[in-house]
Amino acid sequence: MNKERKQSRLKKAKRSMRVRKKLRGSAVKPRLSVVKTNRHIYAQLINDEKGVTIGSASTLSKELNKTEFNKKDKNSAKKIGEAIGAIAKDKNIKEVVFDRGPFKYHGILAELANAVREHGLSF
Repeated sequence: MNKERKQSRLKKAKRSMRVRKKLRGSAVKPRLSVVKTNRHIYAQLINDEKGVTIGSASTLSKELNKTEFNKKDKNSAKKIGEAIGAIAKDKNIKEVVFDRGPFKYHGILAELANAVREHGLSF
């Protein structure tokens, strides 16, 4: 059991490094980093040149915490995508680099990405 768990973590770390070594965000085209935990979803717009976060949204944010969107599901992912799209529109950002990290692009991540695209961001 312990060996399987170690191999699983190693695979996840390799996948994450393989994805992230090709991605760099800038002020004009920031990186949209998405993280899923067992209970929550987090999304950030990151400028890697300066090392600053431009904006973020999560299921723990004030707007979503006391609603039905405070857990990890597709509806919450869509709401977070809409929030990130609104933040990007306020900052005049039209393009982002999508960083899925070690997570596969389907289900919750795909729903979040589609919601971001509906708000005018392209990647």
